[in-house]
Amino acid sequence: MHNNSVKQKTAMSDRDFRRFRELIYEQCGINLVPAKKTMLTSRLRKRLRALNMESFGQYFDHVSSLKGKTGELVHMLDAVSTNKTDFFRESKHFDYLMKEALPRMVRSGYWRPGRRLNIWSAGCSSGEEPYTITMVLADFVSGKRAWDFSVLATDISTRVLEKAKKGIYPEDATEPVPPPLKRRYMMRGNGSQKGLCRVVPELRNHLQFRRINLNDGRNFGIRTRMDIIFCRNVIIYFDRETQKKLFEKFYAQIVPGGYLFIGHSETLHGINDRFKSVAVATYIKPSG
Repeated sequence: MHNNSVKQKTAMSDRDFRRFRELIYEQCGINLVPAKKTMLTSRLRKRLRALNMESFGQYFDHVSSLKGKTGELVHMLDAVSTNKTDFFRESKHFDYLMKEALPRMVRSGYWRPGRRLNIWSAGCSSGEEPYTITMVLADFVSGKRAWDFSVLATDISTRVLEKAKKGIYPEDATEPVPPPLKRRYMMRGNGSQKGLCRVVPELRNHLQFRRINLNDGRNFGIRTRMDIIFCRNVIIYFDRETQKKLFEKFYAQIVPGGYLFIGHSETLHGINDRFKSVAVATYIKPSG
């Protein structure tokens, strides 16, 4: 009897779902369809327990209050955002980067010693993507002195960013990393760290991690213009209008001649026709 009454108190009404859905859309552009109500209920129930609250109505009042928006809101968005990623996911992008994009930037004199290349991994989740990018870049410039690059890795979730900053992964998660790169850039743990791998410090030094909401601001609060942006498997959670706004902002953020990589199942068709398609889910911002 008691368990039922607790469960009853933590059921999410359709009205509560609509209110959360609107708040989440307004805050980060994620568009939750009605079929996601069960998922949202189970994820937010953990926040209710953490705050010792009895109803979703009470939790909504808290998270939408002025105090909640500066505190609990980040935890709610952490709970809502999906974080699925792997090393060398959609590996054709990294082949293209190594064999086409970077050599072209070098041949044209665009990237040269003394000029830092700026890359952004937007929606970086637990860090596998930005570390993959950094491995590819470090391997490309290996033995070349004064060739510099910097990778900005951002996500809306503080929880996954904390994991990403550590650069520690179960050994089986590093299986997609080619053996020569794994030997050079991953350290295997011993003793209590056995079964874990950590990205080497000289690779981590090329990375900066920041919480950025892609829905915020005209230039995301980033002063640096980007040479390459990876934003893969992120826009599937956004509606068409939010996608259009996002890629306009990306277009402004990328230097002419710079590259944009999106997920293999995504397209800019009907969203942004200013980028020019050069390969699968790979675009360039025209120079002229």
